[in-house]
Amino acid sequence: MDNTNEIIIFKPDRYPAFEPDFKRFLSPSDKNYVIFPGFCDVHVHFREPGFSYKETIETGTKAAAHGGYTVVCTMPNINPVPDSAEKLAIEQEIIDRDAVIDVIPYGSITVNEDGKELSDMDVLAPKVIAFSDDGKGIQEEDMMRKAMIKAKSLGKMIVAHCEDKSLIHGGYIHDGEYARLHGHIGISSESEWRQIERDVRLSKETGCAYHVCHVSTKESVEIIRQAKKEGINVTCETAPHYLVLTDMDLKEDGFFKVNPPLRSEADRQALIEALKDGTIDIIATDHAPHTIEEKSKGLKDSAFGYTGIETAFQVLYTDLVKTGIIPLEKLIELLVVNPRKRFGIPFTNDFTVWDLSYESTIDPQNFISKGKAMPLIGKQVFGKCILTVAGGKIAYESKD
Repeated sequence: MDNTNEIIIFKPDRYPAFEPDFKRFLSPSDKNYVIFPGFCDVHVHFREPGFSYKETIETGTKAAAHGGYTVVCTMPNINPVPDSAEKLAIEQEIIDRDAVIDVIPYGSITVNEDGKELSDMDVLAPKVIAFSDDGKGIQEEDMMRKAMIKAKSLGKMIVAHCEDKSLIHGGYIHDGEYARLHGHIGISSESEWRQIERDVRLSKETGCAYHVCHVSTKESVEIIRQAKKEGINVTCETAPHYLVLTDMDLKEDGFFKVNPPLRSEADRQALIEALKDGTIDIIATDHAPHTIEEKSKGLKDSAFGYTGIETAFQVLYTDLVKTGIIPLEKLIELLVVNPRKRFGIPFTNDFTVWDLSYESTIDPQNFISKGKAMPLIGKQVFGKCILTVAGGKIAYESKD
């Protein structure tokens, strides 16, 4: 870290020539503000077009900037699904008009994410970050093989939501102790790791670059660890909630419902070890806002998904860094360096300024996001975003 008039510039070892132009925006302070490179989230749901009552590109990017993020990648489970140049253009027009940070969309793997026919990948490839059918996943092996062969030919990555629908059996939380104690139908860990096992094999067969979304189980971690040892071109991400919560933290409240579900303590510990040894490359938020009504129908009937992009760094810094589980350098590698490197996102001088000594309680009334439902309401956290600058412009500035 470099000290400049009580302002500390955090320069990750693997971030080339980070030289933020902060003096135009930030006066010297009597507090030890820390300047980080802008965080990068490769997995967000900003819901527009199609579901703007949940979130919009404007509210989503302003919320991201509040969380310290300066670039995000938006998933394609919107309406219309970006499976052609014409449909992608609808989303891109909104991004160009309303985004306050960089937004790079995904293209869908299949038409309408129905898993039956490949999207117009040739035309989409230059315009999207990668291809994903997030929210559904590719159920048929032959379709995933075709997608990987095509993506490989285009130099693009397949980013997979891994969920074998044949193994869900009506479940809606983890098939673990809480489900047994409270009479709920569980989602097996196998529904996730079995499809990862399949896709790793297909990645090896086709040579396609492959990235696994929101890893949540110990078995998934071990499959990916072994694949990396074999030299297969695979990476993965997990989300903050899988690192700090388990199924035994559940309450009879839809605010706790997410997919994949919160898993066991053994799974959580396996994820933490995978962060430490490099098996997990990236932490992405899977920011998935819904209305309060959609999240107020109990564990069985509420919508899957959490709001989380505004609190991700605070939660991770509080529970992983301040507790000594991982160093701050490692957290920034997971939030900044690795996602940019893996996804080919340029390294920039965009930055975010934090007061790491500031202590507060998570309160959704302070969120910019339309989504107010998440399981960590009331949690004590450290860190406050003071300023986020993207593309030479202020994307977020604290008014306090």
